[in-house]
Amino acid sequence: MNAACWSCGSAVPAGKPWCDACGKVQAPLESVDFFTVFSLPRKLRIDMTALERTFYRMSRKLHPDLYAQASPEERQWSLDQTSQLNDAYRTLKDPIARTEYLLRLEGVEIEAGKSDDGKPRDSRVPPDLLEEVFELNMQLEEMRMNRKMGEDDPQLRADLEKARTQFESQLAAVDTGLEALWASWDETVDSSAAKSDTGNIKGEIVALLDRRRYIRNLVRDVNEALET
Repeated sequence: MNAACWSCGSAVPAGKPWCDACGKVQAPLESVDFFTVFSLPRKLRIDMTALERTFYRMSRKLHPDLYAQASPEERQWSLDQTSQLNDAYRTLKDPIARTEYLLRLEGVEIEAGKSDDGKPRDSRVPPDLLEEVFELNMQLEEMRMNRKMGEDDPQLRADLEKARTQFESQLAAVDTGLEALWASWDETVDSSAAKSDTGNIKGEIVALLDRRRYIRNLVRDVNEALET
């Protein structure tokens, strides 16, 4: 969808920060598709070198110094467009943030909140980790008590370090699984697959993101407990 340039009236694609015809910066939209900002399709694997190159090219064109002699509105628009561009770049360059963002565009809420079973997403224990998490929580509580008492248990510390290694390995496995799903998603986009196909992939991605978030929190808790 195009809009008309405020200065020359030429068509400006939605989300385009400036008019190609006259070069004037445009008023930013309240909401813009970050993929559109960089003229990218809604895919989960992107060319990071091209993204970075485009980002710096656009940043230079929007730099506030170029609008020092412009109207107050244009100066403000350049600042707002630069802020929006930075947000888009930070989101798309990080694979997890990019995945979560695309899912939101697809109508899937995957961050803070409750899952289908009504429980906070971050608190749901993956069924296959129940036993490990129970044991870990006991060890973490014991480590916290030891720290309060000024004591140190070398064996307990070694057990926690082993647990951390195991969970980090599981985190790596999740990331590998996500990469495979990113490839599947992009293939469905290229092939214009049925909504049921993309829906299934979205469900699998959400499940892995939930698992990743939970395991990442476990690693964080272990790291905090091992700090001296």
